[in-house]
Amino acid sequence: MRSARRGVYKLPGHHHHLDPKAGNTRIFWAVAINILLTVVQIIGGILTGSLALIADAIHNLSDALTLVLAFFARKIAQRPADDTMTFGYGRAEIVAALINYTTLILLGSYLTYAAVMRLFEPTSVDGWSVVVIAVFALVVDAVTAFLTYALSKESMNIRAAFLHNLADALGSVAVIITGTVIILYDWRLIDPLMTLLIAGYILWQSVTEIGGSVRILMLGSPPDLDIHAILEAIHAVPGVEDVHHLHLWQMQEHEQALDAHVVIKEGVWMEADSVKLAVKAALRDGFGLSHFTLELECHVHACKDPQEVGHAAPAS
Repeated sequence: MRSARRGVYKLPGHHHHLDPKAGNTRIFWAVAINILLTVVQIIGGILTGSLALIADAIHNLSDALTLVLAFFARKIAQRPADDTMTFGYGRAEIVAALINYTTLILLGSYLTYAAVMRLFEPTSVDGWSVVVIAVFALVVDAVTAFLTYALSKESMNIRAAFLHNLADALGSVAVIITGTVIILYDWRLIDPLMTLLIAGYILWQSVTEIGGSVRILMLGSPPDLDIHAILEAIHAVPGVEDVHHLHLWQMQEHEQALDAHVVIKEGVWMEADSVKLAVKAALRDGFGLSHFTLELECHVHACKDPQEVGHAAPAS
């Protein structure tokens, strides 16, 4: 598989598609058991006095909400384009992801604050109860991973939730360690320290992932495509003199788009349609682009002093 730097798009592999109804049922049960786990952990955290248990509960709740948002956003995204949304509803999934990551950042920040306060005022924690509930959480994490594994091969959103769930298993292991240390050594500071570890992971993961959602909503170019390689590929097409005003963006998660002005060489205007087809073939075969709009210009009437990428800002 060649890199995007060389101008070749990475094509997905083939796999068997899961029946949509079966997939919906799996998501439903994954959400249900995570919500049940969240309730059990929050009650257990309150009764045992473990902030780490509550932190892990909030993280598990975020998993359930991630699946719920991904499910409904995917339903909305399947609606066809209309006169209100001419590009379609595909970005509903991106908006859902942005909401989810923003919420996680707020929760992670709060947990960090609560853990720091607990460092100054440690409270007693029932170690045995913490361990029992955390083991139950670890089992639920394993079941959720089983339910979403097949779907993760077909959907980027579900795949993110699946990987998130595997990371939750590590959080459950951290809570088990917390309870074990309290049982053996009665070291109460381990609870807020583990809470800081879980909160730090939530913040790291959210801040790292939120950039992708923002990039798409801000019409940024796909990170796996080299815009300069695309320009070189267009220039290399016989009959092309120049290219400018190039825009490259993601219409939605799996659909990339490009528009540009292409200047046709002198004496080749009669073959302009053939040149345009060759440029489209280069973009489709070399970069996996599925949507492009090309404006052809005669070399005599081409734009004066154009920008190669983007367009000039309006005069203030």
